[in-house]
Amino acid sequence: MKNLTRRDFNGLMMKGAGSAALMSVTSFACAMGPNQDKKKLGIALVGLGSYSTYQLAPALQDTQHCYLAGIVTGTPDKEKIWADKYNIPKANIYNYQNFDDIAKNDSIDAVYVVLPNSMHADFCIRAAKAGKHVICEKPMAVSVEECDAIINACKAAGVKLGMGYRLHSEPYTQQVKQFVKEKTFGDIKFISAEAAYRSTGNPDQWRLNKKLSGGGALMNMGVYAVQSTIYGTGENPISVSAQEFSTRPEYFKDTDETIMAQLEFPSGAVANISTSHNFNANSMYVSGTNGWVQLQPANNYGPLSGKTSNGDILEFPHESQQKLQMDDFAKHVLLGEPNKAPGEMGKRDMMIVEAIYESIAKGGQKVNLNFAPGFGFGG
Repeated sequence: MKNLTRRDFNGLMMKGAGSAALMSVTSFACAMGPNQDKKKLGIALVGLGSYSTYQLAPALQDTQHCYLAGIVTGTPDKEKIWADKYNIPKANIYNYQNFDDIAKNDSIDAVYVVLPNSMHADFCIRAAKAGKHVICEKPMAVSVEECDAIINACKAAGVKLGMGYRLHSEPYTQQVKQFVKEKTFGDIKFISAEAAYRSTGNPDQWRLNKKLSGGGALMNMGVYAVQSTIYGTGENPISVSAQEFSTRPEYFKDTDETIMAQLEFPSGAVANISTSHNFNANSMYVSGTNGWVQLQPANNYGPLSGKTSNGDILEFPHESQQKLQMDDFAKHVLLGEPNKAPGEMGKRDMMIVEAIYESIAKGGQKVNLNFAPGFGFGG
């Protein structure tokens, strides 16, 4: 895929998000300063869209093992807003042109790439070459080839690579994994997973532009549904069949609107997934020989909710998933704890996404998958 220039990107973003309100400039005390405890990981956010603005940056004010050290933005007006709000030194503010200079900045240990999907590979690779650890927002890239390039660049540079898979640090998801591992409900036979929302506001947003997104609902929400089937079985799929539906082609001109897929697993378990930008759905249901567990909602920012066939209502204190996720990555880097969402997990999911698109292109034909045992599973 052709690399986008800054002019291409900014033009598309202005078209798709020109009416978005700028974040508040209200200042508050933050955990950033020249005497910052270096036992914490200094993170720079690359891309200051809504996810960085309303989720990641606030979460970094509460993290225990990392902090907001810097920003990278293609919008000059945001530099002062963020600098004032989070007390970020000018030396820790970069744009897309001088990003590589971050290699000289010892106060920034890692970068979190939160750009449109087609820009992930470029900035992850540049960050690795600059000697910075990398968190890559999902999906990892727009192709398996790009995933390999990111993984290889991080290995060559000797830096850590993690995926922005917040649910792997979230207690309800962890509980489902534990149920599956301990066979609380026997052998898993069936999974249903739904991840969808209805998009109505802006047909020119970058998520609906294939040049920027690489795909539609599947690349966005579908990754959550795919992941649900994997931790709901404890296995990687061995085959997939898929179908695509379009009911609003005038709105979804360039990307997939609704996709449904059926997955098979080595144990004999089967799964149905659905993902869409045209309806709301947010659940997972895991059925075993001795009972079931359900999360609904299952994949939003929380609080989540769950119940089981035993009559138990799953209840955990709600914390920012992004806070938990970034602290887990920091503990992986600083303390050697397991990587809960390694780059190989992102690659595996992209392999499944590509297989789903291949099945659709072949009229729903089954596409076989061949993963090494445990490939892509985090710690």
